[in-house]
Amino acid sequence: MPTSPLHESHEIAGARFVDFGGWTMPVLYQGVLAEHAAVRKNVGVFDVSHLGRFEVAGPGATELLRFQLCNDITAAESGRAQYTMALNEHGGVEDDIIVWRLGDERFWVMPNGTNFDGILRRFSGAAPDTIEIIDVRATTALLAVQGPDAPAVIKAVLGSTPERFRVATLKFREFDVVAAGTGYTGERGGEICISVEGASELWSALVAAGATPAGLGARDTLRLEMGYPLWGQDLTPETSPLEAGLGWVVAWDHDFVGRAALEAQRGDLEKQLVAFTTVGRAIPRSGYAVQAGSSRGVVTSGNFSPTLEHGIGMAYLSPPPSQGSEMTVVIRGRDVPASPTKTPFLSK
Repeated sequence: MPTSPLHESHEIAGARFVDFGGWTMPVLYQGVLAEHAAVRKNVGVFDVSHLGRFEVAGPGATELLRFQLCNDITAAESGRAQYTMALNEHGGVEDDIIVWRLGDERFWVMPNGTNFDGILRRFSGAAPDTIEIIDVRATTALLAVQGPDAPAVIKAVLGSTPERFRVATLKFREFDVVAAGTGYTGERGGEICISVEGASELWSALVAAGATPAGLGARDTLRLEMGYPLWGQDLTPETSPLEAGLGWVVAWDHDFVGRAALEAQRGDLEKQLVAFTTVGRAIPRSGYAVQAGSSRGVVTSGNFSPTLEHGIGMAYLSPPPSQGSEMTVVIRGRDVPASPTKTPFLSK
């Protein structure tokens, strides 16, 4: 099973490991609650080297991305990042993706780790000979520095901090790094990509500058408080961005894989992703049954919010529920009242 280039550093820091997307990755160090709080109040650093990343460069690269992804990369100038999705012909989400635009015809495409091989094959199979596609994950590590103090920590280590959804090429000692003002926690900060040779030095420098090592357990509770979807749970090949309430990520000004299916679905959704809260410490786990009036479904993502101190979750309901429908979640055999709400759960 693959491990991060920083595996030894994590062992020294006392990490507990899990199988995550086929990789052995740190799930926690001190504990999920402590690491969650560190990111919300100060700054944490995550090793996210399992996430996919490959370069697409050369004449025609822009048009390749425009057809393969539902957002329109031409709306992002060089030096910017964009959130987008790769859909199938039925409009389902094969993956949600961040693209870093490094030049007019040069991009880094960053899929989820679980889907990296499939998305890489998708692009490689569709690319003409003018386009070069390079696996960047094989030679790099990726760190996410997140929290109110993250910009100061990044600046102390790299000399500069990329603004939100901006991409910059910087230096860490003798190593070139690519950094972007992106992340998955709702906090300020960025993601930093560096060669495997410099990864351990960068990790140590960020920790020495004040970043608390944080595992993927805290990353999940942090992203859920912001209502950010997780592929494989809230987004799947059987759900569309429209059903997920993410219609803003679809740019209708160009042709793309899955467009015809989305056109047919507009205004006539079979199901809808609904965010909700529960009172107290009742935890709405993934897979729990949900009801709202005549609508039925199951929880896709749910947990106890460490910041809000009550349960939060998301569920697909079919048909989309009527406004004002009373909602319940079956938790340990008991119907627990739930209140539909909007995301983010946590206002930032």
